[in-house]
Amino acid sequence: MTSDAVLTLNCGSSSIKFALFERGGGRLLRGRIENLGSEPHLQAWNADGALLVEEKCKAGTHESFFRQILSLADDNLEGRHLAAVGHRVVHGGDEFTAPRLLTEPVRKALKKLDELAPLHQPHNLAAIDAVSRVRPGLPQIACFDTAFHQTMSATARRFGLPLILERSGLRRYGFHGLSYEFIAGRLRELAPEVASGRVLVAHLGSGASMCAMHNGRSVDTSMGFSPLDGLVMGTRCGALDPGVLLYLLRQGLHASTLENMLYSQAGLLGVSGISADMRVLLASKSVEASDAVDLFVFRAAREAAALVSSMGGLDGIAFTAGIGENSPEIRQRIGERLAWLGLSLEPAANRENRTEIQAPASRVRAWVLPTDEELVIARHTFSLAG
Repeated sequence: MTSDAVLTLNCGSSSIKFALFERGGGRLLRGRIENLGSEPHLQAWNADGALLVEEKCKAGTHESFFRQILSLADDNLEGRHLAAVGHRVVHGGDEFTAPRLLTEPVRKALKKLDELAPLHQPHNLAAIDAVSRVRPGLPQIACFDTAFHQTMSATARRFGLPLILERSGLRRYGFHGLSYEFIAGRLRELAPEVASGRVLVAHLGSGASMCAMHNGRSVDTSMGFSPLDGLVMGTRCGALDPGVLLYLLRQGLHASTLENMLYSQAGLLGVSGISADMRVLLASKSVEASDAVDLFVFRAAREAAALVSSMGGLDGIAFTAGIGENSPEIRQRIGERLAWLGLSLEPAANRENRTEIQAPASRVRAWVLPTDEELVIARHTFSLAG
């Protein structure tokens, strides 16, 4: 099969992100459809970043959205052949530790993991089903956010729960693996001598986590069984005493209401009562906004310190994702809390979002690295599509 181009898809509850790649990693097209459930809005850009399409779409089924995306991809192939579609799939469980061609048995096995990621997995699988109906016979590849963390030790994956529960799947999986895979590769290019050592990667966005890497492999991570764990996030609570959940359930809170609160009403939004957007909170003069930012920084530094312990030291730190790439203030404040590890950021380099931002006297190197999960999906899709 001649794999001239592949399409990558990242489907969520309210948005679809897509990109078209040629072999070698060149991006031919990127775009998104937002507000799927209310007023769908399509935007797409060409390889030079010029806006190609911006329009409101009719509310419809997944098939109608993917028919439009595939048609847009066809219009931008420029004589190439669309060989396959690659999907971001949040959960691979214990079975799927590497990208897989989506056969019917694989699809059925993934469906069984819905309960492990109920707010993410069904949307990922709905995209797969919709593409198969719109374009039958087009190969599809699943790339798993959990796969990168399969190198964690059994001890790092384990909860202090009865063994029978662990054997039923209750363990720490970790997420954001496609982002961590990309950053690990970038570090091997930029600083192989550090990449082979102990590196902490901070994926700080609306969804946020950290990963401790040794020689580019995951040793430990802040997210565990679900994307709720670890850091305080835009609307998610992060690590929480399970006694809080028991208390709320005893008070009569329904499980679905509790789930909605933990995923959609907590985090920066819940603490501030203002916004889940770090930019809005940093610009606000309210005490509540300041409290939310303080909590984010405090919890990030505390989680970082725990992950450094898992690695047995720290040689470098990389900041990525929306907040990590674009907020010098948050990076500086986290860095100040980690000064005891030998980390010191150079103010001008940090303020200007340079690639490398440590001060000359810092014992720990530091980077600001844009992540590219779509490119990772494209590479895996080309590899499996032939």
